[in-house]
Amino acid sequence: MIYDLAVIGAGSAGLSVAAAAAQFGEKVVLFEKAEMGGDCLNSGCVPSKALIAAAKYAHTQRSSAPYGVAAMEPKINYAKVMDHVRDVIAKIAPNDSVERFEGLGVKVVRARAQFVNVRTLEAAGQNYTARKIVIATGSRPSIPAIPGLKDVAYLTNETLFKNRVKPEHLIIIGGGPIGMEMAQAHRRLGCRVTVLQASKVLAKDDAELVSVVIAALQAEGVEIRQSVQITKMTLVKKRISVSLSTGEIISGSHLLVAAGRVPNIESLNLEAGGVMHDKNGIMVDEGLRSTSNRNVYAAGDVAGGLQFTHVAGYHAGLIIRNALFRLPVKNRTDIIPWVTYTDPELAQVGLNEAQARKAHGAEVKVLKWNFAENDRAQTDGKTNGLIKIIVRKGRIIGASIVGPSAGELIAPFVLAITQGMKISALANVVLPYPTLSEIGKRAAISNYAGLAQKPLTRRILGLLKIFG
Repeated sequence: MIYDLAVIGAGSAGLSVAAAAAQFGEKVVLFEKAEMGGDCLNSGCVPSKALIAAAKYAHTQRSSAPYGVAAMEPKINYAKVMDHVRDVIAKIAPNDSVERFEGLGVKVVRARAQFVNVRTLEAAGQNYTARKIVIATGSRPSIPAIPGLKDVAYLTNETLFKNRVKPEHLIIIGGGPIGMEMAQAHRRLGCRVTVLQASKVLAKDDAELVSVVIAALQAEGVEIRQSVQITKMTLVKKRISVSLSTGEIISGSHLLVAAGRVPNIESLNLEAGGVMHDKNGIMVDEGLRSTSNRNVYAAGDVAGGLQFTHVAGYHAGLIIRNALFRLPVKNRTDIIPWVTYTDPELAQVGLNEAQARKAHGAEVKVLKWNFAENDRAQTDGKTNGLIKIIVRKGRIIGASIVGPSAGELIAPFVLAITQGMKISALANVVLPYPTLSEIGKRAAISNYAGLAQKPLTRRILGLLKIFG
């Protein structure tokens, strides 16, 4: 049998491609050597957000006094917190199960797949030929080359949510989204936490907004060390000792490595398939098609770009349009939002202020509004936040938000950038009161501040008065 589509990897990207193609009547074979659902379901987005939710309840108990509710130190059962995490995974898992996809008509092969030639894959001793092949094998944690690291027990996102022993002192290597989210969550669950970052934490985000997140985590007791160099690691009396270039030694009970990710491509035998690749993943064109084997596409983390679950879903849609319907597509990175789920949340889409000023100079206008000036933020007692809307020639080209529900508030700006909307569209929209969404509108309205005082405006009003 020759399949219409072969998909390697049953994570977010692979499952989306397989499901869509099968529903269009295509013959699809899907390969997965590990757990269905991939990283997002089993060791990424789903478990991390479930853990963050548990930590938020603990924090609420501690911080309820300003609302007239007696605060108390929560009693935390770390093992039961992890039970909650596993329960959430179990509830979502049927959506990604073998049974569901076989019900859609997909042939699911639970084995590692590798290329035999440009159109043929081998798995569990059997060959599968397909007209089109999609590589969606995702990524895994990058393990830095730190002397002694391999000799100590460390956690990654792949093992963290299986740990049922509450860390007394969790040391985290890496100040990206995963590191910062897990730092705050574990601190709220009663752990001492130290974050070690070689450069700046959350370096891809707006520096002014990142400072708000850092201050919030430090206020809760998270120790954040930026621009530090780790020289070695040792195990001393069952505790992990991290030596810094300054001579300082930090000792902890648990170690989490969250220092970036690398693509899963080693086992694919890409050379046999004529698929070019580099350290970032499969080399693809703007339509996510392999630059060297036009029968092959790459989606998700392995495509070498932004590494988010929603990007994987976006890639899947592009591939379906191009591979099945021959429609021209372009992988746009300027419309991709991302969120760091700390408290306050940090969200971004398009260009941030520094990027915009570097690219467009004086053409850029930055519109700001503080959460403290929003009535709903005041009623909720959540006023620590700021929005920046980046405008060029009247059009929205970026938005940066730090504050409660920033991940929800970024949505209209994703739409605005995708559709090339003007700032006036947001300024003129009617929003319910009182809501946090008004923050974006108030920032948009500030674009017209001072208009009433301009001489031209005054002259126009004067002329209109002549007509009664």
